[in-house]
Amino acid sequence: MFPMRPFAIGLSAALAVAILVPAAVISAPKEEKGKPAIDAKAREAGMKEAPALIQASGAGCTVSDARFIGEDKKAGSKYYEVACNEGMGFALISKKDAAPQLYTCLESSQPGPDGKVGGLACILPGNANPGAGLAPYVKKGGANCDIENTRAIGSSAKNSYFEVACKGGAGYVVQTVAPMNINGEVSVNSCLLYEEGGNVSCKLTNRQTQLNVVDTLNGAANTNCAVKDRRYVLSTKSDNYFEVSCQDGKGYIYQQTAATGAFARAIPCAQAGFVGGGCTMTDAVAAQTEQAGFYSKLATKAGFPCDVEKYGMLPTTDPKKEIVELKCKGSDVGGIAVFTATGGTVFDCVTAELNGYRCSFTKKDTQYARLTKDLVGFNKASCTVSDARIIGATDTEGFVEVACSDGLPGWVLGYPIGVAKPAAKEFLSCVQAKGIGGGCKLPTNKVKG
Repeated sequence: MFPMRPFAIGLSAALAVAILVPAAVISAPKEEKGKPAIDAKAREAGMKEAPALIQASGAGCTVSDARFIGEDKKAGSKYYEVACNEGMGFALISKKDAAPQLYTCLESSQPGPDGKVGGLACILPGNANPGAGLAPYVKKGGANCDIENTRAIGSSAKNSYFEVACKGGAGYVVQTVAPMNINGEVSVNSCLLYEEGGNVSCKLTNRQTQLNVVDTLNGAANTNCAVKDRRYVLSTKSDNYFEVSCQDGKGYIYQQTAATGAFARAIPCAQAGFVGGGCTMTDAVAAQTEQAGFYSKLATKAGFPCDVEKYGMLPTTDPKKEIVELKCKGSDVGGIAVFTATGGTVFDCVTAELNGYRCSFTKKDTQYARLTKDLVGFNKASCTVSDARIIGATDTEGFVEVACSDGLPGWVLGYPIGVAKPAAKEFLSCVQAKGIGGGCKLPTNKVKG
């Protein structure tokens, strides 16, 4: 799991149009029925010149309307506004022998410190609601948001950042390429990911209101948790994680599907160490100790006596199944347990890998004694196993190559799949096993010459 974390970047402030554009070169548009009137000649000039400039800029914009705003002959600059079929419009600055500069209408229409908008504010009818142009980016980023409000945060050399507030209280930071292009990379992250007051942060939503989603998740979780406190933990590309502490002393981490906002699962704090370091608002150590005792009982009941010293949860898509790696106290033996409501199966670390799991708490060489013992059953007591590897499997049988400490050629053992602590049912030489997974490859088992 790879959590997304806040980061610091150098952002330019939202465009200070009044400073960038000399007032003398822009004549204020006349109003017509309370709306700015757009001069026909300005629109004609804009439609003639702006499309080529937009194309040269690399922005994702098919020009649907445009107007010429003004010209600074001394600086050699021309100013335009364009509306785009794709939704988000731009203010455009053209300079001779330089690439066009683009600012989204959210940036160019943003009021300055004095509360007034500058000379590059967008007034074309197609740009009346520039924030709506963020909707396809939010969708591409995988967020479910009915946009209520938007603002421009700023831009770096390669990216632009926007905030969207959603109906219901959620909020996101949208990162796009600069200039904006829906075909470029887009990421949409929860506002909870960003520290308040940072150079990339949210101002349109309240952090506490955003955390109210935890109450909705708690209702769907059916954990009977009377929420005492809540916190945001982290996000991945597909999920968000929140911790809750309960009035009865228990705690959980709730997993939420980022794309839909739906509840995915509740992870008890005793099992949640793999999520951002686990729970911090409840006594996770006590919970883990209690859970270790519980797993000891389940493992013993499954025919795998183990005083569980340490355990780790493995991912599973089946909510009715727990897959847990177990480390047994005072023993080199470990295993992978698959527990359900009706019982469980525990694979030792040799056969676990044949069944699609791999032990991390148990060292590989501690399993050699078991393999050596299995060879005795095939009258090969002369081989003390010094190395081993999985070489292949069918639907019913898995194969383990072993090397012998005396340097003589090793062997291949076959074990049934899906059986806990199975006895080896097949014994092959490396010559006989050459058609299984590419055959033997351990150094002492390779054919010499």
